[in-house]
Amino acid sequence: MTEIVRNRFEFGAFTRALMPFADAAATDLPLGRLLRLSLFQVSVGLTLVLLGGTLNRVMAVELGIPLSVIAVAMALPLISAPARALIGFKSDNHRSYLGWRRVPYIWFGSLIQFGGLTLMPVSLLIIAEDMPGTDGFGEAGMALAFLMVGAGMHTVQTAGLALAMDLAPPEKRPRVVAMLYTTLLLGMFVGAVVIGQLLADFTPLRLIQILNWSAIITCALTAIAIWKQEPRRRDIGPDTAPPEKPKLREAIASLAAEPGLMRLLVTLAFGTAAFGMQDILLEPYGGEVLGMRVGSTTLLTALFAAGSFAGYLVAARVLARGGNVYVVAAVGLMLGLPGFSAVILSAPFGSVGLFCAGTAGIGLGAGLFSVSMLIAAMGIAGEGRSGLVLGAWGAVQAMALGLAVAFGGFLRDGVGLLADAGWLGAAFSGPAAAYGVVYHFEIGLLFLTLAALGPLVVPARVKPRPAPSPGFGLADLPN
Repeated sequence: MTEIVRNRFEFGAFTRALMPFADAAATDLPLGRLLRLSLFQVSVGLTLVLLGGTLNRVMAVELGIPLSVIAVAMALPLISAPARALIGFKSDNHRSYLGWRRVPYIWFGSLIQFGGLTLMPVSLLIIAEDMPGTDGFGEAGMALAFLMVGAGMHTVQTAGLALAMDLAPPEKRPRVVAMLYTTLLLGMFVGAVVIGQLLADFTPLRLIQILNWSAIITCALTAIAIWKQEPRRRDIGPDTAPPEKPKLREAIASLAAEPGLMRLLVTLAFGTAAFGMQDILLEPYGGEVLGMRVGSTTLLTALFAAGSFAGYLVAARVLARGGNVYVVAAVGLMLGLPGFSAVILSAPFGSVGLFCAGTAGIGLGAGLFSVSMLIAAMGIAGEGRSGLVLGAWGAVQAMALGLAVAFGGFLRDGVGLLADAGWLGAAFSGPAAAYGVVYHFEIGLLFLTLAALGPLVVPARVKPRPAPSPGFGLADLPN
């Protein structure tokens, strides 16, 4: 008996050595079940690659759709992201005859996402054919498809994360969410690599096949993830009396009085806009300015995700040793400066390698900034208000990203039209100039974010920081 226990202990230590998040498992949530649940994050990562990478390059370069139109389509799912707070609240209080709270939202969110992905090929075909009498139908279908995919993705991720929090013990929740965030980045990386290889020889038919198979795969992954995960409860049926709901207005007023919170949210908005404005430009820049093929530009999303993951790991190590969270965020902002500069300089040098290095640097800075600001928000939240703080955090981040993406698209098209009309002189001839204006604008936003962040940095001798924890975790999932 003693030998069996010793062997099991040694096997557990070996597993934890190979899998950094093996300690996130618990007796009621074993590692296999937790890994299966994390598959919904893989489906979200794959969808993010399609929305933020492959499709915008194909629409901008191969189909010739103006970036301003694409920017509006991409901004729709981002601007709708604040509804995640409502989705989370509804799933908290959902009353079903089956005794489920989260599963109905996850499943119907997956179906909405499936519908949006299957609508996209039809819309793109209408736009590409440009037949008489179809003006506006393709663009309207494309906007509806993006909105459906975004709404479904937000619903799946919000309710899925809430289900993970329901299943995990309180002491394991930060580690569980850190694992789910890692799975999201891994899904983006693998999805970008696979799609990039499949689109090495681009054809419209190949893109349609990828979109259709992506719809099936994301739906299947979500179904596998939620199968027999949520226990059925008899006490949350429609006939049972609902508990008294807290007053949202009083909670918001109390939260707004917290010192430093409003400045933190303003800093988050500027920083998110600074890093996110280039989301719509990355792959079109590679295709139009540097002549990269569709498969190669899709791999840029993998580079950005790898950079973000590296930033996440660096933030984990520094903050676990008691580092100042705002200093780490400032370092992330400063790393964005050489990243954007490398992207700008890749055009006159004609260097794809410099462009890829700049993309990875931007991802590294964005990862450091995003994770640090999230942990700072949770530090201000205190006990019992993490959901409200994370709702505000997610709403500010999503709105800033959506508006930045739309503004970036309109700014690039506006400068391009002025340059083509000859109003800006010979220096702005060529496609790289319009993109460069947007990237320079983002550099200016980085400096503005540093100025907003400065007053939040308080030395440890003035405000002592809590003792570092032995394991790094997140209280909730970065968007």
